[in-house]
Amino acid sequence: MQVRARPVHPDVTWTARSVVGRYRLDRLLGRGGAADVYEALDLRLRRPVAVKVFRPAGARRTDTQCGEEARLLARMHHPGLVTLYDTGRNGSRPFLVLQLVRGTTLRRRITRGVLTPAETCRAGAALASALAHVHGHGVVHRDVKPSNILLDRSDTPHLTDFGISRRVEAAEDAPEGAGTLVGTASYMAPEQALGRRTGPAADVYSLGLVLLETLKGEAEYGGAPLEAALAHLHRSPVLPSGLPAELARLLTAMTDRSPEVRPEAAACARILADPRTAGRASAPSAAPGSRAAGVHRSPRPRRTSASRPGRPAAGRAVAATLVTLGLTPTGSMGTAPAGEAATPPRDGAADGTRTSAPTSPLPRMNDRQRPIT
Repeated sequence: MQVRARPVHPDVTWTARSVVGRYRLDRLLGRGGAADVYEALDLRLRRPVAVKVFRPAGARRTDTQCGEEARLLARMHHPGLVTLYDTGRNGSRPFLVLQLVRGTTLRRRITRGVLTPAETCRAGAALASALAHVHGHGVVHRDVKPSNILLDRSDTPHLTDFGISRRVEAAEDAPEGAGTLVGTASYMAPEQALGRRTGPAADVYSLGLVLLETLKGEAEYGGAPLEAALAHLHRSPVLPSGLPAELARLLTAMTDRSPEVRPEAAACARILADPRTAGRASAPSAAPGSRAAGVHRSPRPRRTSASRPGRPAAGRAVAATLVTLGLTPTGSMGTAPAGEAATPPRDGAADGTRTSAPTSPLPRMNDRQRPIT
C-alpha cells in the first residue's frame, strides 16, 4: 500500500528504524485516524513493503482494531485489494505489513482531470469485483472513497484501509445510531448517516458516488461533514448529461437512497465490464466546482419521510446525532478522539436530467434471480 511521499511530519522516533528487527521504515507515506503508514524494506526477504503502525489509543482498543483489520484482510485475496503479509508488535505499537502499491490515489488522479466513461467503467469494474469478493467473505468495507483507492502504475485500482470494516452480521446487528457513526460524510450511504443497519448495499452506494466523481471532477456531496451527511437524505445525485444510457442507468441504481434498489457489487462489475456500458460519449465538460453546462438536477424522486414536508424527523435526528457525536477534521465521524475512522493515506482534499434507459430492472440486493448481462 503506497502513495507518493507527502509533506507530513514524520515521527522521528519511528522513521529510519527497524521494526522487530525485520522491517526498516524508510519514509512516512500518510497518516490516518488511527495509524501511520510507512514505506519500508523487509530485511529478511529484501522486498519493499508498506507498514501500518497503529498509534497508542488505549492498549486494548488499539490491539482490537489492529487484530480485527488483520483477520479480515487475511481471509481475502483479490487483485483489487492490498495483500496482508505479516502482523506484529513493536513495544506497545501493533503493526500490519502490507503489499506496497507504487502509484497514486484516485483522489489525486481526479484532481488532474475527469475520467472518460471508458476509464470510469474500467476502474469501476475492478473495484466492484473487489467489493464483490469482500462481500462474499461476509465483510462490509464502510469507507469506500477516492483516497482509499490506490492506483498502481498501470492505473489498476486497489481498495485499501479496512480499519472500520465489519463482518456483515456485526454491522447489521449493531447499528451505529446507539453511540457512533463511522465513515466519511461525503460518501456515506443514507442508512449509514442515520445510524441504521449497514450492509453491502452501503458500499455499492459509496462506489457509485466515487464513479460519479471521476466523471464530474468533484464530490457530489461536498461541504462540511454535517452538510454532506444531510444532503444524502434530501436529494439524489446529479448526473452529467451525455453519459451513455447504460452507465447512467447503473449509477442511478447504485446511488438510490433505498438500499433494496441498489444492485449487488457482482452485478455492477459485470455491467461495468461490458464494453457497451461505456458507449461512445466523451468525458463530461463541466469544470470541477461548477454545475453549469451539461449538468442539471434529476426529476424529483418519490418523497420519503426524510424529505416530506412536515415530517423532517429523519433530518433532525441525524443532525442532532452528528452534532452530539462530533466530527473529525477529515469528515470521518466517530466518538473516538482519533481512532474510529482510519483513513491512511490522507490526501487533504475534500474527500442534469437522468439519462433515459431501458426498462429492464437491474439485479437488486434482495434479488437472487438470474442477473442481467
